[in-house]
Amino acid sequence: MAPVVRWSHGADTATAAGGLVDELKVTAWKRYGHDRLYVSLPEGTAVGWMDRRTGEVKVLQAEYAEAITRALGQAVPQATSPVPGPRSGSSSPAIPPLRALAPENDLATNRPGEQLLGKVGPSELGPWGRFVAWLLRRKAAEDSWRTGLVGEQRVGRELERLQRQGWRVLHSIPLPRQVDIDHLLIGHGGVFTINTKRHPQKRVWVGDNAVKVNGGKPHPYPAKSRAEAERARKVLEKHCGFPVPVEGILVFVDVAELNVVPTLSKVRALQERAVSALGPLSGVLTVAQVEHVYSVARDRSVWLDA
Repeated sequence: MAPVVRWSHGADTATAAGGLVDELKVTAWKRYGHDRLYVSLPEGTAVGWMDRRTGEVKVLQAEYAEAITRALGQAVPQATSPVPGPRSGSSSPAIPPLRALAPENDLATNRPGEQLLGKVGPSELGPWGRFVAWLLRRKAAEDSWRTGLVGEQRVGRELERLQRQGWRVLHSIPLPRQVDIDHLLIGHGGVFTINTKRHPQKRVWVGDNAVKVNGGKPHPYPAKSRAEAERARKVLEKHCGFPVPVEGILVFVDVAELNVVPTLSKVRALQERAVSALGPLSGVLTVAQVEHVYSVARDRSVWLDA
């Protein structure tokens, strides 16, 4: 039997219309200048959304990708039309020449978690190293670094699988003031700064501007992710000479549960197994632009004034 879509109406602008397809609820939402259709699980967890102005569809949980397409197709048939890529023959800004890349500045050689590998150091050699770290009262910091390192390595492997779909990946991009971008993903679907958070077997709630782990104190991860993406955008556009859209992504590793508010904007929140959903994205950068952005981004020196 074909799925049935039922519409209801309410006073809240975020729930002005809704439906149920394959156990997924389709909800119309208008706020902050956006006009979207959110697709959610029965208990309210958003798994995807569509921008009703542009037709862009974003999958937040890859395992529901097919059901999201069906649900949106039932609610608005044109919702599942593919996002157009750059038109062949259309004019585009001239791409400036690249400067020579010194081997010591090539970030393409960085491994996932490169900066944390330097911090963890000898304790990775075995129990004796960890015991020495404990004696030096570095145990808590080392454990945190090691937890983060595992998360970055696992997400790094997921991202590198996207290279077969034309994506480029860089890891551990150093910025001023001893911080770094965990991963930078560059492809036809745009550029993404990726921040990895590992919270083994914890419940994670992602709000518009904060994240709570097991209901604890709020952490400003979404706001920081947006700021990191904007920081990268300014650097890349300065050195590329053409617009480079950059979006932030929070990737959570080993969590028991991830709940994301449907109003989250300008940043995505995913579990590591959903990173593969980024693969089919397209229509933002041309092949030449992808290669140019990658060549610029891999030069350590361009990030010195980020």
